[in-house]
Amino acid sequence: MDIILMLIPAALLFSIVALLVFRWSVKSDQYDDMQGEAYRILMDDEDMIPESAKRISPRDLKLQAEKEAALKKESEKPEETKNTPESNT
Repeated sequence: MDIILMLIPAALLFSIVALLVFRWSVKSDQYDDMQGEAYRILMDDEDMIPESAKRISPRDLKLQAEKEAALKKESEKPEETKNTPESNT
């Protein structure tokens, strides 16, 4: 009977931890595009993935926007001029 006094709090603690992990995984878009990832791991070429699975997740859109902003910022930097000695012949 003493074991129940230990098992009930342990089960409650385990349930709370499992619920917190599940909430984190949903909030971080872990379950956002299950079918697309299943096709991507099997297929090498993008054209083999069905159109129904080619959905871009919000996380991918954000990453793509960040990459484009970084490229734009990099291209706006003035290029350093190379000082090469000119030969007078």
